[in-house]
Amino acid sequence: MARKVCKNCKLFYKGDNCPICKGNQTAVSWQGRINIIDANKSMIAKKIGITEKGEYAIKVR
Repeated sequence: MARKVCKNCKLFYKGDNCPICKGNQTAVSWQGRINIIDANKSMIAKKIGITEKGEYAIKVR
């Protein structure tokens, strides 16, 4: 099964629904990736509003 990118929170995930926001709207196009290991300690995660660890797209369409 291919990985999807959530349009709402930009998380890469497998399955039917996003595990963070429970949405099922997937992005058709995305640019860049960022891996967040510890969202509580990451200044980048805080700046872009990420609260959970995971792999995220930087820009989605």
